[in-house]
Amino acid sequence: MAEHTCENCPLRAKHDNNPTSFAGRFWRWHINFCPGWKKYFISLSGEQKKKIAEQYNFRKYQRASI
Repeated sequence: MAEHTCENCPLRAKHDNNPTSFAGRFWRWHINFCPGWKKYFISLSGEQKKKIAEQYNFRKYQRASI
């Protein structure tokens, strides 16, 4: 099984550096349906999920029952 590259994704880095750039906005839109991102996100611990959900305003994952 391949390792998740989401943590080191170049588009994610562009979003982190400038969320309003085209690449940053594209990445944020893309993670809403990306199966790789979903697998990466699900593999994180509860505390990491909460931090990522807040950082990227991931509303569907900001429930208390993550």
